[in-house]
Amino acid sequence: MAASVDEAVKQTVNLLVNPARPDSPQVTQIAAGGEYAIALMSDGSLWAWGVRPPGLWSEDTTGDRETPRRIVDDTNWTQIAAGYNHIIALKDDGSLWAWGYNIFGQLGDGTSIDRNTPTRIGNDTDWIEISGGMYHTVALKKNGSLWAWGRNYSGQLGDGTNIDRYTPTRIGTDANWVQIAAGGIATFALKTNGSLWAWGDNSTGELGDGTNISRNIPTRIGKDTDWTQISTKVAHTVALKNNGSLWAWGYNGTGQLGDGTNTYFIYTPTRIGTDTNWVQIAAGSSHTVALRNNGSLWAWGYNIAGQLGDGTHISRNTPARIGYDANWVLVAANSYSTIALNNDGNLWTWGDIDDIPSYKLAQLDAF
Repeated sequence: MAASVDEAVKQTVNLLVNPARPDSPQVTQIAAGGEYAIALMSDGSLWAWGVRPPGLWSEDTTGDRETPRRIVDDTNWTQIAAGYNHIIALKDDGSLWAWGYNIFGQLGDGTSIDRNTPTRIGNDTDWIEISGGMYHTVALKKNGSLWAWGRNYSGQLGDGTNIDRYTPTRIGTDANWVQIAAGGIATFALKTNGSLWAWGDNSTGELGDGTNISRNIPTRIGKDTDWTQISTKVAHTVALKNNGSLWAWGYNGTGQLGDGTNTYFIYTPTRIGTDTNWVQIAAGSSHTVALRNNGSLWAWGYNIAGQLGDGTHISRNTPARIGYDANWVLVAANSYSTIALNNDGNLWTWGDIDDIPSYKLAQLDAF
């Protein structure tokens, strides 16, 4: 492997899997919340680290975690999603569980009581996809129906009102939804025909409909039918099309859209560069990270905490390659840091880790 700026800080200890022990559990999914992250392992266990409010780790202790630790005893989890301060997860029987902050009903248990252990939400066993926003949650069922609950003051639930909901509420009657992404106070979704839809706050143009008017029902964005992936966090959105092209819109004051400018608001999906080999995207609060099909890692946007991982704290307004490695397979971003998994099972993080800025890639300590 060619020498790179991050090589000096790489550790010899593997985080999740020792190559000499290929039977050890490996990461299958990572999700990033406000200032924390969680990982789902191949043995069905959940691990978490970072800055968190009381209760988020599903235990009574307080304090942040600089290294990943297991947070619940169950080993039948199949999917995770991280809201700003709440966690949503699915089990292998299709049941839905949530815990953490619940002030606006974002857990969906019919109350506003915070929970510090996984709490089952309803009795249904047909949930297939989940996504957490700042104070709201969205989910899909097997039949393609869309459900949402939690904070709704900007219409981010999409039920035609601005009323908070404390239990899962079906959004419309359509049953052809296939992908969802809950942002800070907005929501995005794709349908089976590849069309893109958005609703909620639109003050920075994050919906992409050409206006700054908030919407409280799903609103189609453009006429294209080739969208395949979406990611959003606070005030900007990134998306991929089936030809591998990259698109972005919303707030751009720190270059997080990657279009080479710092134009504050871009109100419609704007193509970023001409490349057609993007395969995964992750929007942080003010930065963006992405992977290409050759396994290379790219980042742009705000970089005050080193969340881009380029060894500096200089913000970038175009995609910048991070290091020389080409073995990255998963990436996630939260407020001020980035988490990524490479193909040998090692998990890496950079940026503001437990309030300590780190400008280079750093391997997390062993579990």
